[in-house]
Amino acid sequence: QLVESGGGWAQPGGSLRLACAASGFNLDFYTTGWFRQVPGKEREAVSCIGGHGDTTYDIDSVKGRFAISRDNAKNTVWLRMDNLQPEDTAVYFCAAVTDWSTAQVFCEAEMYEWEYWGQGTQVTVSL
Repeated sequence: QLVESGGGWAQPGGSLRLACAASGFNLDFYTTGWFRQVPGKEREAVSCIGGHGDTTYDIDSVKGRFAISRDNAKNTVWLRMDNLQPEDTAVYFCAAVTDWSTAQVFCEAEMYEWEYWGQGTQVTVSL
């Protein structure tokens, strides 16, 4: 099971940190990704990190603003989001897949290839 937390409201230029906590399995052996979705649009990958944190990948629109990291002792993956913009408003999901390739490969994979999904947390960026 994956559970997201840390969503909420922020002003443009503000920051939030999302957490994805796993239970029932060890995230060490999984690539973990953050995705987002707005109504009427397809879910998109945002950032991914390999099982041991050795590879990471971010989509162009969040590079330099978002940072994905993991704490295997806490079985948790974080997404630090700085300089938030209104276009970052979405429901953010985390997902996990058995780690056998790079973070970029999984971030660019089809959604059905991801094995576990959380329920999502809302992020709203507005004045």
